[in-house]
Amino acid sequence: MDVNLIFEVHQPMRLHKYGVNGSAKNLYDRYFNDEFNRYIFERVLRKCYWPATNILLDLVTAMRHEKKKFKVAFSMTGTWIEQAEKWAPDLIELFKQFPKGSVEFLGETYYHSLSGLYNDHDEFFDQVRQQSEIIKDLFGQKPVTMTNTELIYNNLIAKSAEELGFKGIFTEGAPHVLGWRSPNYLYSPPKQVANKIKVLLRNRQLTDDVGYRFSAKWWDQWPLTAEKYASWIAASQGQVVNLFMDYETLGEHQWEETGIFWFLKALPWQVNKYDHLQFSLPREVVEKYDPVGEFDVYELSSISWADIEMDVSAWLGNRMQQIIFNELQKMRDDVLRTGDPEIIRTWRLLQTSDHLHNICTKWWGDGDVHQYFSYFDTPQQGFETITQILFDFKNAVAKKLMENGLKNGRRK
Repeated sequence: MDVNLIFEVHQPMRLHKYGVNGSAKNLYDRYFNDEFNRYIFERVLRKCYWPATNILLDLVTAMRHEKKKFKVAFSMTGTWIEQAEKWAPDLIELFKQFPKGSVEFLGETYYHSLSGLYNDHDEFFDQVRQQSEIIKDLFGQKPVTMTNTELIYNNLIAKSAEELGFKGIFTEGAPHVLGWRSPNYLYSPPKQVANKIKVLLRNRQLTDDVGYRFSAKWWDQWPLTAEKYASWIAASQGQVVNLFMDYETLGEHQWEETGIFWFLKALPWQVNKYDHLQFSLPREVVEKYDPVGEFDVYELSSISWADIEMDVSAWLGNRMQQIIFNELQKMRDDVLRTGDPEIIRTWRLLQTSDHLHNICTKWWGDGDVHQYFSYFDTPQQGFETITQILFDFKNAVAKKLMENGLKNGRRK
């Protein structure tokens, strides 16, 4: 059985906490707080990106002559890559050192947006193509498997991914869709929707054992050792176990003091002790296995890896979020008609899903997660900030259209 280890690598461009910076000379500085972005990035760089990437590269190198080699995959957003190029270019060079055949870079939306949920997918196409281009330019790989933002998935997203040329797409192994079936197999969308692309499912239980429960002393399986974890993987049935987690799990969400890096260093060796287990890349798994059945997710019942519900309520669950989402979607024609690269880029940065995630109003465990990631004091404050920025931005768009002799998308 194959084991895919995949990391989501993302950082958003965070907004000014209290709205528009009126003294700024460009739209980016007017809306986005680069001082704060740099602080967060460099903190995570120290705690996660440098040590984790070095460990993974050391593992690949150490096991290159083994019969069963270690392999790893990354799904990098364009917004993360831009920040890494600006503040840690040596980190990009480190990723380039992974030997050919040991690493895969997945496709996804450049801006980590919800464009896959828009009424039409033209913007989704543009953002996925843009991300694929930067991956090809930096790492020499054309992505052949992809994940949509936060593993958001429905049949129409699968159809669009197939039209973009992808052979596989990841999503959550949601029990309410799977029923009695296992996430450890490849599936396909309904044939009338897409007949070539294959669906790979995240093993939620095994992934969250590391991502959420690794340092939880209340957990009856704490402490989690590499030996124990490998035995759980070995006891699984199926074609492939997909372990898909945030890269920040390593050192940021699970601090170094928890032993997470020792766990990571030992895991490949422990997995390889089992004759029937081997690390693979998603592109290899897609070529190797046929789907065993349909994974049917109607577009009004989209799934994701977020929260207990595993739906899109983390971003669209309250009226504040829905208002902002709809406003951003409606602006597309006017934004593109400006022909202004700064306006178009700003609009796409405002689409980043984190902005909506930060104004979620859920309670209890899921609410704690949202509050952990949000830099706003309350969701309502975040909504006020985003709406102020959107109002200002819409004025900038209207002004540019007037300068170009356009009004409401039409010539005067």
